[in-house]
Amino acid sequence: MTERSPAPDRGAPDPRAEGDAVVRVDRDAVPVPAHGDAVVRTERDTAPVPAHGDAARSPTHRRLGAEVWIVLGLSLGQSAVYAIVRIIARLTEETPLGDQSTALNPSVSPRPYLDLTYQLLGIAFALVPVALALYLLSEPGRRAIDRVGFNLVRPARDLAAGVGLAALIGVPGLAFYLLGRSLGITVAINPAALNDVWWAVPVLLLSAVKNAVFEEVIAVGYLLERLEERGWAWKWQTLASAVLRGAYHLYQGIGPFFGNLVMGLVFNEYYRRSRRVMPLVVAHTLIDVVAFVGWWVIPEAWRAVLV
Repeated sequence: MTERSPAPDRGAPDPRAEGDAVVRVDRDAVPVPAHGDAVVRTERDTAPVPAHGDAARSPTHRRLGAEVWIVLGLSLGQSAVYAIVRIIARLTEETPLGDQSTALNPSVSPRPYLDLTYQLLGIAFALVPVALALYLLSEPGRRAIDRVGFNLVRPARDLAAGVGLAALIGVPGLAFYLLGRSLGITVAINPAALNDVWWAVPVLLLSAVKNAVFEEVIAVGYLLERLEERGWAWKWQTLASAVLRGAYHLYQGIGPFFGNLVMGLVFNEYYRRSRRVMPLVVAHTLIDVVAFVGWWVIPEAWRAVLV
């Protein structure tokens, strides 16, 4: 129960003398000083007022820079550092680079269902940095998936564009891999090193999707958006993203670094023009599906030609 204030005595004389002005106080009005009075302005009064939705609500440049380093440190930047260390180790080994090999999608347990569990967990947890990047890109009234075009608003057009990009990158990419093998600057790659189990193809398909989402959302959608916010010129944005893409493929040799750098430049330019990352995800998924599942199903004699 709240306590009520005592009612005013209606018979009491009005304290205002006759002729006194009645001063009405408008709480929302700004007080106007009398002529000659000094106006004291605080720092808050003189500070510029940003427009609605302006940088007042966006992180500072320094905060954005720290955010980018954190996201990359948890994802592709970390992969790039390990890949650089790996290529240094490869180049300093007695075995020539061209005689070395690497395996993608390896089994981690001889027990099939335990191996399946590890594979699915690895795929799921690899997508956590993607969720973080999208969360950080989100804005009031605008979802991050719409901002970078990672949605299904135009599936037919995205699929067509993805198929075209996959052909543009995939066919020359295979030729470039074979050239690198002949020059001794690319290691032999086994893209599907899983044991012979019934769930191998479904897991390889999921792995292809995971790689595409992981790389395209972070290396293209997130990174290019943040670098643009920091005021980077386009040439430096696309170069940074493409070099990052090449760097985290260095564990495969010198050749894949340049091949993926070119792929990054092409994908970045498409994103600049369309502001959509979904066609890039489609293209990357198709490239990896052909590599992973294709390797799994082709005859052993064909594999010998590719390695």
